[in-house]
Amino acid sequence: MKELSSLQEAVKEINRLYTLNEEIGILIEMAYEENDSGLIVEIQKELDEFEGLYETLRIQTLLSGEYDRYGAIVTLHAGAGGTESCDWAGMLYRMYNRWAEDKGFTIQVLDYQDGDITGIKGVTFEVNGENAYGYLKSEKGVHRLVRISPFNSAGKRQTSFASCDVIPDIEEDIDIDINEDDLKTDTYRASGAGGQHVNKTSSAIRITHLPTGIVVQCQNERSQHNNREKAMQMLKAKLYLIKQQEQADKVSDIRGEVKEIGFGNQIRSYVMQPYTMVKDHRTNEEAGNVSAVLDGALDPFINAFLKYSNK
Repeated sequence: MKELSSLQEAVKEINRLYTLNEEIGILIEMAYEENDSGLIVEIQKELDEFEGLYETLRIQTLLSGEYDRYGAIVTLHAGAGGTESCDWAGMLYRMYNRWAEDKGFTIQVLDYQDGDITGIKGVTFEVNGENAYGYLKSEKGVHRLVRISPFNSAGKRQTSFASCDVIPDIEEDIDIDINEDDLKTDTYRASGAGGQHVNKTSSAIRITHLPTGIVVQCQNERSQHNNREKAMQMLKAKLYLIKQQEQADKVSDIRGEVKEIGFGNQIRSYVMQPYTMVKDHRTNEEAGNVSAVLDGALDPFINAFLKYSNK
């Protein structure tokens, strides 16, 4: 039923495209026949809508990966740099929240660690919506911020880093065997919001898969059992992706690991000083309005990555 609903929506959008095409043609004929330049504004308006819808549908055809249709589980970690990096990780978390809100997606926090002074040390959250993973897989990597730090009394320019990991939220049970002896499980008290029960009991779960070094954690649910169940789902998803990948040189990428969170490894730079620009180093996509990007205007970068990875 979910797939049927998706296909019906696609057909609806395609029919809208044909309708717009016909309407634009009729308006152009009317403008010529009546020599009415006043119709130009209306024609341009419909043309803009046509081009926007066409581009949206074209991008959706690139979301053909095995897991693209699923929701996404995103993990952000502050890099070295203390308060500045924690603040940067918090800014990225806000950016993805704004982007998801604009898409009509919902976000559910699975694990949250506050920064010592401000921002966040780390956060794991679900993005629920059709093709969320297909879109957000482009965000996986190290993100670099250059700005005049509000935490530096000397007013010097500072560079900060944060990492982003993205895996698909595979809904069905994954058929993969995990040896319990390969797991190290730790419990701890939740650090984020969640009421007195969450903060007073050690219900949060951290699972380490010893052979691969993969670490997953969850503190969202009230019970330790439910948190372990969700953490195991995340672990299975990561291990399943490794199993499906035969090329050894890509294993570390699929595991969700990123390179050292520092210079030379970033996928995208957000520069606020001495000029303003966001640049993706894989696709060379650029934007001059950094504030707009940090407010969730990520589609140009996501679309550019989809085109780049489907060449």
